[in-house]
Amino acid sequence: MKIQKVTDPAFRRYGKVLEGYNFGPLLKEMKHTPVPENVVYVPSAEELEALDVEKELKNRAFGGLPVQIGYCNGHNKKLNALEYHRNSEINVAVTDLVLLIGHQQDIEEDLTYDTSKVEAFLVPAGTGIEVYATTLHYAPCHVNESGFQCVVVLPRGTNTEIDFSMSEDGEDGLMTARNKWLIAHEDAKIEGAFNGLKGENITLD
Repeated sequence: MKIQKVTDPAFRRYGKVLEGYNFGPLLKEMKHTPVPENVVYVPSAEELEALDVEKELKNRAFGGLPVQIGYCNGHNKKLNALEYHRNSEINVAVTDLVLLIGHQQDIEEDLTYDTSKVEAFLVPAGTGIEVYATTLHYAPCHVNESGFQCVVVLPRGTNTEIDFSMSEDGEDGLMTARNKWLIAHEDAKIEGAFNGLKGENITLD
């Protein structure tokens, strides 16, 4: 698969590179977070949210809405699933990493999605990006064998346990957490997820 860069014009349909933020303290604090052999996701990390950049992200990136700052770290080379939210997501690459992404508009009426439409983009270490609400995404892929580290900023409460009743019909059946709609590949064997990704479970070499 061709790996493009987030600075390429092709990325503009999916998101944008953030400018003018001081991510230095955030990158430094992230060095203390674990990098397991699989993938770990922590929606909210107090040590990250205590930094001054939290206010900057809340006010500038999310228009004053309460946010959570967490992280996704580990080792991964597969697509496995695609998710979306009702809002943008901010990612800050602590290490070089690759995002496999697509368009929500390409989800079929039966809620399936053809993985041949997925594109890959390199996010260099130290780069912050906004991933638009209509962009399908999931766990990053590592570039180096030491794994990947990625800061994840979202409206507070996103990706936490559902505490209300939900139908299992239609799009409601894709919701696996608060503000998280997920379509999985059957090869990934994600418990409770809708296996609607058709085609190859993309693997980066």
